[in-house]
Amino acid sequence: MGVYVDFKLPFEFSKPLAGEATEVINLPIQHVFLFVGEHFFQNYPKWALEVSYFELLDGPDVRVGAKAKQIRSDEQGKVASVLAVKEYQPVYRLIVEGIDAPFLQAYVMTEGESYGSTKLTFRFELMEVEMFMRPFEKLIRYAIEEGAENTVKNIKNLVMEVQERVQ
Repeated sequence: MGVYVDFKLPFEFSKPLAGEATEVINLPIQHVFLFVGEHFFQNYPKWALEVSYFELLDGPDVRVGAKAKQIRSDEQGKVASVLAVKEYQPVYRLIVEGIDAPFLQAYVMTEGESYGSTKLTFRFELMEVEMFMRPFEKLIRYAIEEGAENTVKNIKNLVMEVQERVQ
């Protein structure tokens, strides 16, 4: 008869790995959402610099269920995935999810503390991590957090650049 030993693994299989970052953009929320949300399919490859190929599958309109195919280049090579708009709430929120890859991207805009400014928060969640990758959880989380910070900085720079050209 075997002996039962109760132990807990140092990680949780179902817990997503997430990173989040926020930037204040000195533009009204409508301007920021126009760039991030309404023109997501047009502008996403501009701020997601690791995207080497992007193809619309359902036309250019951003709406719940609209899909696009992307190829991202990272340390492991090229990774293809299909993403779809999960939630679209003008002028406040856009959530995109991976259809064939377990990720979620949330772009949330709120009125900034100063008049005419917008607080943009980006959150990336890797919903599943394969068992063999769990020992590298801290490194993966660090990379996700760094990616989130780069994303909001890229968006801020791009939206300000567009605004300067318009004026």
